[in-house]
Amino acid sequence: MNRFDMWNSLKSWSLLIAGTALYAFGLQYFIIPNLLMEGGVTGVAVLLNYALSLPVSLTSLLINLPLFFLGWRQLGKEAMVYTLAGTVLLSIFLWLAETAVNRGWLTPFRSEHDFILVVLYAGVTLGTGLGLVFRAGGTTGGTDIIARILHRARRWSMGQIILSMDVLILVVSLLFIPKEKVLYTIVSVFIASRIIDYIQEGAYAAKAFTILCRDPEIMAKNITIELDRGVTLMPAVGAFSGEHKHVVYCVVSRFEIGKLKSLVRQHDRRAFIVINDVHDVLGEGFRDE
Repeated sequence: MNRFDMWNSLKSWSLLIAGTALYAFGLQYFIIPNLLMEGGVTGVAVLLNYALSLPVSLTSLLINLPLFFLGWRQLGKEAMVYTLAGTVLLSIFLWLAETAVNRGWLTPFRSEHDFILVVLYAGVTLGTGLGLVFRAGGTTGGTDIIARILHRARRWSMGQIILSMDVLILVVSLLFIPKEKVLYTIVSVFIASRIIDYIQEGAYAAKAFTILCRDPEIMAKNITIELDRGVTLMPAVGAFSGEHKHVVYCVVSRFEIGKLKSLVRQHDRRAFIVINDVHDVLGEGFRDE
């Protein structure tokens, strides 16, 4: 294994450990003390904790293990390594958090009235934890494994499978917790999903410019000189005119958007510009992974 592979492996494991630790903390510090819910197998474990006082760390591991072996057979060893790691690490950190709470080392955050604050911080904490886990290439097991297997066998949408199972878990939870807590849970899950997307796509946001103009070669040269950015000329054909031309493509930071707009307008006031959001830009002029 070369130095680059070792660095990537170390980074992935660091993200996996940090993500599962943060997720376990959020579950024990915000979710369980306030009788909120969570989706997936973890949600089932939380529900069993409310109904039968079973420890979440043990229950989630026991539910995940048969799912893991099923996934190992159906999906292969390579796809399941980080999933197994995420599952085991999450159970370990859940056990540590449970122990800290039971022994008084960690005082959970309980609120009788201000649940908006609870769901906000719960969503941010759980979303950040899961986002780090997903960024590392792992999962916390559970419904993700079921979704992958059904997607491969039946070609069903993974997103729809996971959503359906989460909805079923939330509906069943109405038997054990007030409906207001379920509604607050939905808010927390929504916040967590946005945080996950933010971490997955990258905190560094940029803009991609697609420019149709006269003299694209000159435009590309001006951008390279004025902004010191790489530019790509892509061949294109006008659907109506049949004219062969080049399209200018360039990615810039959000701080350079105004400058590039002004540069394009100076060159060609009738230029057609399409600006798209770009996330997690890697390479020269931006950042390395």
